[in-house]
Amino acid sequence: MQSSTIGILLVMIIYLAGMITIGFMMAKKNETVSDFYLGGRKLGPFVTAMSAEASDMSSYLLMGLPGLAYISGVADVGWTAIGLAVGTYLNWLFVAKPLRRYTERTKSITLPAFFSDRYKDDKRILMLIAAVIIIIFFIPYTGSGFAACGKLFASLFHMDYHTAMIISAIVIMVYTTLGGFLAASTTDFLQSIIMTVALIVITFFGISVAGGMGAVIENAKALPGYLSLSQTYDAVSGTASPYGPITVLSTCAWGLGYFGMPHILLRFMAIEDDEKLTLSRRVASIWVVISMGVAILIGVIGLAMSAKGVIPALEGNNSETIIVEISAFLSQHGILAAVIAGIVLSGILAATMSTADSQLLAASSSVTHNIMHEFFHVEMTPKKMMNVARLSLLGIAIIGVVIAWNPDSSVFQIVSFAWAGFGASFGPIVLLALFWRRSNKYGALAGLITGSVMIFVWKYLVRPIGGAWNIYELLPAFILAIVVNVIVSLATPAPEKAVTDIYDEVRGMGK
Repeated sequence: MQSSTIGILLVMIIYLAGMITIGFMMAKKNETVSDFYLGGRKLGPFVTAMSAEASDMSSYLLMGLPGLAYISGVADVGWTAIGLAVGTYLNWLFVAKPLRRYTERTKSITLPAFFSDRYKDDKRILMLIAAVIIIIFFIPYTGSGFAACGKLFASLFHMDYHTAMIISAIVIMVYTTLGGFLAASTTDFLQSIIMTVALIVITFFGISVAGGMGAVIENAKALPGYLSLSQTYDAVSGTASPYGPITVLSTCAWGLGYFGMPHILLRFMAIEDDEKLTLSRRVASIWVVISMGVAILIGVIGLAMSAKGVIPALEGNNSETIIVEISAFLSQHGILAAVIAGIVLSGILAATMSTADSQLLAASSSVTHNIMHEFFHVEMTPKKMMNVARLSLLGIAIIGVVIAWNPDSSVFQIVSFAWAGFGASFGPIVLLALFWRRSNKYGALAGLITGSVMIFVWKYLVRPIGGAWNIYELLPAFILAIVVNVIVSLATPAPEKAVTDIYDEVRGMGK
């Protein structure tokens, strides 16, 4: 093994050991199930902001965005980033404070519990269905995170994929099982810092090696449609293809997913003071815009480096390894450079782990708190409940490992589908629960089912038709779920006074 590889490996081992240490430290602070799943609502504004965005971005920030920019130019990746940036800001602006206040008023510690508490659903049907939806979409989502970690280690150190994937999964399981939400949020905050360092280092190093920013821009300008927002570059044919309004709308629809992401919404619920969410919003929004912009720029820089012959030309899905390739080249410039490369690659690992840990917690809370305790009324002591919570998290992680066993599985396709599933299932009910007084449990139930079912219908039956029907499934499913929720709510009895009284009380807070 070369000295550069050893340097990278040592840095990544130190990083993984640090994550486990945080898990042990946070374990002492978990005295109740509320502490384990929501951190006792003790998060500060900066941890809230950065842990939310770190758990949001996953490996897409350091692999997906640069890779897409590298292979096809700025149109596809640019409109995606615009949709995500707008969705992030609107979610923080409109949803964060009302959700924090409402869930504290109803004493809800999970999103499914909030749905039933909001509508006085005494039979807890809303909670049960929402919990099942979380399990359906989050377990494979978690598996995709394990797979991404495994592929990273396997490609870097020529390890067996399965060994690398299992080691990554064990590290995530250990610190999350021990420390719960506080460990996940604290590590996510630190991981966001590592991700930021990775972006900065690669950007300046890449520009330097490529011959300066002028050379990077000139190389991009020479490719037809590469820098256009209305055309996309086809690397195979070397020509430009139109990027029409329907495609733009479909791509920007990614932003709708934020309104229904359980692992992001939980951060809103967990902040220590809802008034501090304004600071969190500013920090999160600025970081998201800058980090995505830099990630896209790295793809453009990487293409210039390939054109210069510094790194190999990348084709297809291999374009997602652009930061890995730049880091490998960086590591050849001495031990210090290898250490810096190790930090950069730890950033990719951090991006994936920060999402996987949050997904594990959300899925575990659905099994333990929502289904076992609240729906089936399984009574347990607080200590036993904590142990069961940890065991369920461990079981879910094992299933995720099984799903990730195939090294050829498509990480992006799983993420895209799960994102749409949560956005269409939970997004409409969250918005109407917070902002429409007349919504009731019947409409919420109908909308919840409609959104989740339409994701499957549109993806597998409608979208394959092509043409104008080739729209990201999140957009039509989201719209239909809202329409059904409204129609059913108006066609059924109005919510009882106890429901509207709490609604009015929460809406009156902060005025």
